[in-house]
Amino acid sequence: MFTLNQLAGFVAVAEELHFGRAAQRLRMTQPPLSRQIQQLEKELKVRLFDRAGRAVRLTPAGRAFLADARRLLHEAENATLSVRRTNSGQAGIVRIGFTATSAYGVLGGLLGTARDRLPHVDVVLRELVTRDQVEQLSSGALDLGLARPTAAGPGLQSRRIRSEPLLAAVPQEHPLARGDGPLELARLDGADVVTYSPTDATYFYDLLISVFRAAGVRPHYVQHVSQVHTVLALVQVGLGIALVPSTAARLRVEGVEFREVDLPDPEPVELHLMWRRANDNPALHALLALL
Repeated sequence: MFTLNQLAGFVAVAEELHFGRAAQRLRMTQPPLSRQIQQLEKELKVRLFDRAGRAVRLTPAGRAFLADARRLLHEAENATLSVRRTNSGQAGIVRIGFTATSAYGVLGGLLGTARDRLPHVDVVLRELVTRDQVEQLSSGALDLGLARPTAAGPGLQSRRIRSEPLLAAVPQEHPLARGDGPLELARLDGADVVTYSPTDATYFYDLLISVFRAAGVRPHYVQHVSQVHTVLALVQVGLGIALVPSTAARLRVEGVEFREVDLPDPEPVELHLMWRRANDNPALHALLALL
């Protein structure tokens, strides 16, 4: 079977139509180049060049083979670039999980960074709650998570990427929908409140319990749900008030007003990057370095 060196020698001679100039271009002497061409012709069992004195011309077989030789060299070069990019993290696939609200905040910037700085890396997105992200990161089904901080176990590593305030989502006709300045949490004492599931939205459930407990406020919980957009849908129909991350305001739900809340910690909601410590995907680590 012919070699890439033989193909490169053939293409050089075919383009220069001169063995001496082709040898100079390949930074070699003419005799070994001539032997390469002879060996290639022997392998193919055809003459590729007509040699009449110093004149060199492609035979019909040589003209037909030239396009294939160029294509094979181009594919070999692309394969080399591809494997080098993959090894350095400049190519490959990164599978990213994200929570619903992170899609309105961090996710866009992350995707923009990947698109601009790692154009040969393909990103596969999966919308998952934090609990499911942790499971899939641990099993290797995900490379990176945009998740709420959680006790993720020794195999996972995390880094805070964003903090944001809590806002009060209030039905438009509710007396607390308007007012001067931030809403005092004490005004929610005894009020109907839509909150989060203790099993499916553990982070927000625990956060709100601690916020209300620290303020000495005892709301009347009317529903426990897992997703922020479901919380807002229930607020919209007047079922109660809710505390939601500030990015939820970007959903622009008709009939829902968002008010700032007076809290000791102005930005208690955290979003973390999360990944498996033993993950050896070079594209993941290239993306992490940029983030």
